[in-house]
Amino acid sequence: MSNAVIADKPRSTLRGASLPKWSPYAIAAGSVALGLGISAAAGLDSSIQWALIAGLLFVLGTYVIAARVEGRRQAKDRIATALVWVAFLLAVVPLVSLVWSTVSRGLKVLDIYFLTHSMGLVADSEPGGGIYHAILGSLEQVGLATVIAAPIGVLTAIYLVEYGRGKLAKAVTFFVDVMTGIPSIVAGLFILSIMLMFDMQPFGFAGSLALAILMMPVVVRSTEEMLKLVPNELREASLALGIPKWRTILKVVIPTSIGGITTGIMLAVARIAGETAPVLLLVWGNSLINSNPFEGAQQSLPLYIYQQYANSAGAGAAYDRAWAASLTLIAFVMILNLVARGIARWKAPKTGR
Repeated sequence: MSNAVIADKPRSTLRGASLPKWSPYAIAAGSVALGLGISAAAGLDSSIQWALIAGLLFVLGTYVIAARVEGRRQAKDRIATALVWVAFLLAVVPLVSLVWSTVSRGLKVLDIYFLTHSMGLVADSEPGGGIYHAILGSLEQVGLATVIAAPIGVLTAIYLVEYGRGKLAKAVTFFVDVMTGIPSIVAGLFILSIMLMFDMQPFGFAGSLALAILMMPVVVRSTEEMLKLVPNELREASLALGIPKWRTILKVVIPTSIGGITTGIMLAVARIAGETAPVLLLVWGNSLINSNPFEGAQQSLPLYIYQQYANSAGAGAAYDRAWAASLTLIAFVMILNLVARGIARWKAPKTGR
């Protein structure tokens, strides 16, 4: 048979008809336009309503068009992808809106003066003042809570993974799970009851104790999962060389998982940095600078935001200060997350030479 005859023979293929690559964008654009039209015709003023209508139309349109062109089996795959994209947008749009509102409103008064001065004698209804005393209080309270909770949480996780057997380990695991779901106000009430028993006045360290209670189960759980990821072969190789178990944990297990442990601690710090209820109960707030967390009332960023907004009636200088403090707190948490990611990448096990 000649090459010409072979070339003229039609090639068989298993691929059927398929939508072009730009079809999801076209369906999305049509869904948005149709959703706006339906919202305008129905007199819907909320942007959330037309967005939900557009998302529903996008999913239905994707299925109908894909079923007619590619078949029902491929249409089911398309609709799963469409649902994932709609869920992603439903999660991202509120987050972007929150960040945009905080940045646009917080930048009104956020400057060097605002960050380096306290409220002092400035009334809530008057312009001026700053958050230096709140930043100082938050750093001290969160720092003391970390000093308390991080070692206890890490050591507890080491016990559960490396030594924990029997009823005691099960009891510790159970109480860690219970503490994970404890509301922050309960931790504040627990410390407050102790303060009332000893007739103690509000002070910053009391808030640190409540924050440490909230932080400990997060550290235990994250550290426990990181320790479980360490291969048992490393432990066995170290023990086979005659190295004691405690030294194996100290020199092999912890260095291998130190990146994940540090990340978990940083994320736990970010979790307690925005707590308001325990600080409101135990620290009370202070418009002046108090650098001693063991004596007298202190301020913190979450409590400052709450008090400024409560006294602003939705407008005025206190309202602007509340938004600026919120932006500062978001920036603080974002920096902690970036530091945690950097440490995790830095300490990640090297897979290459």
